[in-house]
Amino acid sequence: MATAHYVIRGGVDGRERLRVLGRVMRPTTLEFLRRAGVAPGSVCLDAGCGGGDVTVDLARITGPTGRVVGIDLDHQKIEFARAEAKALGAANVEFRVADVAGAEFAGKFDVVYCRFVLTHLPQPAQALAAMANCLRPGGKMLLTDIDCSGYFWYPDSPVQSRFLHLYTSAVRGTGGDPDIGPRLPELLTRAGFEQVGMDLVQPAGIEGEVKLIGPLTMENISDAVIAQGLASPEEVQQIVQGLYDFARSPGTVCSIPRIFEAWGTWPSAGATGKS
Repeated sequence: MATAHYVIRGGVDGRERLRVLGRVMRPTTLEFLRRAGVAPGSVCLDAGCGGGDVTVDLARITGPTGRVVGIDLDHQKIEFARAEAKALGAANVEFRVADVAGAEFAGKFDVVYCRFVLTHLPQPAQALAAMANCLRPGGKMLLTDIDCSGYFWYPDSPVQSRFLHLYTSAVRGTGGDPDIGPRLPELLTRAGFEQVGMDLVQPAGIEGEVKLIGPLTMENISDAVIAQGLASPEEVQQIVQGLYDFARSPGTVCSIPRIFEAWGTWPSAGATGKS
């Protein structure tokens, strides 16, 4: 899962955005993890873990008899994740700078969780196959990803429309799919998973941190937007300010993209998948 396809800035700025997004998503994510079968004693892989917010929650759910590994290709985010997990006393979690396709992960996990990664990849089916290879027979694959076509706001706002256009264009410019969410069940089925299911959530509100995801994201895709020639630095700054102004205006409604949660079970017979 190469970082070259990831249009959102890494490092400190990227970590702070992920921290806010993690808080916004946490209630529905915890419900998804429990409903999908993560339990005490589970051995879990968080593929593309970012700053490790979900990784630590997985560690809490699996408890002292479980184990969780978070992997990412962003060295800085892994350093942040290690420090924060240590401060929280999460003893059953470890973080590695690694690719999910590494041979050391083959057949090691009861659960593989992957959030907001496949949307950025030109070949998500190949990435899913690599993650499937990490599962033990009967293991669970849990995917969470976006559908930007469902992003909404109120009242009508040209700056919101421009932001959505720039985000989706930047992701498509590196070969990703900003509307991949509805494809997740099919991707799982084609990969050979059984008992495939899905659910849909979409945080939105008239106040709180959910309204800040848009401007924070615009700030953190600015390098990619400018590099691809989609907007000038001056326009980017105007859009960022306009998004903050919209978010801080009383009574405005902001959402994040529709979030598809999908899951499947790897065959107990250890089948390698379908073409």
